[in-house]
Amino acid sequence: MNPHMLAQLLVQLIVIIAVSRLIGRGARWLGQPLVIAEVVAGIALGPSLLGWLAPDAMRWLFPPESMPFLKMLAEVGLVLFMFLIGLELDPKLLKGRGHASVAISHSSIITPFALGAAAGALWLYKSLSSPDVPFSSFVLFMGVSMSITAFPVLARILTERGLMQSKLGAIAIACAAVDDVTAWCILAFVVSLVRASDLAHAALTTVFALLYIGFMLVLVRPFLARLGARVANREGLTQNVVAITMMMLLGSAWTTEYIGIHSLFGAFMFGAVIPKEGGLAAALAEKLEDVAVVLLLPVFFAFSGLRTQLGLLATPEAWLTCGAIIVLACLGKFGGSAVAARLTGLRWREAGAVGVLMNTRGLMELIVLNLGLDLGVISPTLFTMMVIMALVTTFMTTPLLRLLYSPEELAREKLVQAPEPVLPASAYTVLLCVSHGQAGPGMAVLSRALSGERNEANLYALHLLSPERSLKARGEEALDPVAASGGALAPLVGRAEKLGLSVRTLSFVSSEPARDICRTAQAKRADLVLLGWHKPLFSQTVLGGTVREVMQEAGGTVAVLVDRGLSQVRRVLVPFVGSRHDRAALGLARRLVKQAGAEVTVLHVTSPEGSGAGRAQVEELFPAEEGASVKLKVVRHASPEDAALAEAKAGYDLVVVGLGAEWGLEDRLFGVQRERIVRDAPASLLLVCHPETATLPARTPEEARAQGATPDPTPTQPLGARS
Repeated sequence: MNPHMLAQLLVQLIVIIAVSRLIGRGARWLGQPLVIAEVVAGIALGPSLLGWLAPDAMRWLFPPESMPFLKMLAEVGLVLFMFLIGLELDPKLLKGRGHASVAISHSSIITPFALGAAAGALWLYKSLSSPDVPFSSFVLFMGVSMSITAFPVLARILTERGLMQSKLGAIAIACAAVDDVTAWCILAFVVSLVRASDLAHAALTTVFALLYIGFMLVLVRPFLARLGARVANREGLTQNVVAITMMMLLGSAWTTEYIGIHSLFGAFMFGAVIPKEGGLAAALAEKLEDVAVVLLLPVFFAFSGLRTQLGLLATPEAWLTCGAIIVLACLGKFGGSAVAARLTGLRWREAGAVGVLMNTRGLMELIVLNLGLDLGVISPTLFTMMVIMALVTTFMTTPLLRLLYSPEELAREKLVQAPEPVLPASAYTVLLCVSHGQAGPGMAVLSRALSGERNEANLYALHLLSPERSLKARGEEALDPVAASGGALAPLVGRAEKLGLSVRTLSFVSSEPARDICRTAQAKRADLVLLGWHKPLFSQTVLGGTVREVMQEAGGTVAVLVDRGLSQVRRVLVPFVGSRHDRAALGLARRLVKQAGAEVTVLHVTSPEGSGAGRAQVEELFPAEEGASVKLKVVRHASPEDAALAEAKAGYDLVVVGLGAEWGLEDRLFGVQRERIVRDAPASLLLVCHPETATLPARTPEEARAQGATPDPTPTQPLGARS
């Protein structure tokens, strides 16, 4: 072994991961799943691009003597990944959908299998295969390769598009689960047939495979159920439990490799038999997913890319053959799935969407194709054509799905909840957007103050899951949003229960968090969107990233809570100079007075030579019966921000401040310096933004003259009340 081979492998891993993530940024911008980027990255590092542009660089980066090590690492990564795929196959997915799922999935296997086998028998075997490849093996393999659906890619697309909670998503994921199990069983039989020297050996391999499956179901599954119960009830997932599980996984993979049906089937089967109850499957997925998906899986894509040679398709006839393969693949998979879905009672739009989703091949297709190339069943030219087919069918999924289901329709579908209590039409509605658990308790305290003792408010707690979250966690969202949030909603819900608040939870996967927050606010008719804030990794501004995007796109009042241990809302400070954001802050303060009996101090800051005109505004928003709890304090100061900070040190529970340059709170694209009022104010802060398009309380003539503007001609209803 070359002593520098380890250094070579480490450099290869760095380049593979970096290129995959770099192209992944572009794929995300195009709305494509990360697997597209990883496949393209693998092809880019292979002879099709890097080898064409800089052959010496490719030979230096991937010398021939390093390929066996890269292949073994890719194989280990695939074993772990197939184990994760088995873990994600939950029988609960089929509950209530068994008939439709089996019908659609089997139709989506039989139709493309028949087309692929027919094409292989009548056309491809003669032109793209060698005489030493058995005819039956080639035909069967072409049928299987046309029938595959990429369960993990389909699941990622469903979650990123917010479809996992919908009827369409539930049917599609169940169909893909049945499809995966059926296709892998067929593939195991085909591999045993290819590896066997004659039919007798093939039959013997099949018998051993059936005995292996029976052993896994009858003996291994009950043992794993007891192990899972022990993990849930006692010490949790210890290193000993992980070690036992890993040894059993590797033993299962070795067994299927030894009996002749490939190690990947053993890994998949072992993951599938682990009970999904008790937490063992979820804990194992949490432990292994990042290593398998981020570190090892890109190695497989790079290895596949090194074997994909677009230069082999050097003639128009070769590209026409590739195009015909793509058409046959789409016709069989999309056509078979869509027609079967329509016959089971789905609308044509839903049936078409199911067909589009089932036509996704991606990673699973590459696994099958690499297996066929290793076994010598398909040639490098046909391998390249089939890789292109896998890329095209995966790439087209997201755009076609977007055409069939617009973002607005998806938002309406995923927000369909169980029947909610009937509340008055005038009930105040607050959407609490929680990204991290530490923001929850303070948001619950503020919600109590906004609701009052009689809970006169609709409260929705929203947590958006990252598309990178494990599928196990994402799949829980339809059953238990608090569990699906990974604990982010738990502190808020716990504090709300102690305060006697009724909060309805929402949780779903989002690749566009700002837009989904605004769509949810619109669907729930929220009067206030309340965002929790935490210190970002690089930027120092409160008004950056998702917060900035929400404030730009929202149609109503948006507030950001900077929590410094908010436990009650008794004394409230509202700095005021007269902007629309300040007027929105006064509207929220009025609600705190009415619902929580808070004592509000309005700090009206004017220039040293100006005159205070704030009393009329305060009297407009706070009628006489509420005025006793409101104090107006007029201060002449050259720096409103300094005046507000000085007053904030007088022992207030909450400072409600509108956005604006006068308070050092400006809408910046890049925040390089944290706002002083956020940094130095000792109390919790509520930063309020009001869009220009929304209605604001009228300014009085005195206030308008003081600000050098024309008075509003028609008074409107005070902010904080519903029309």
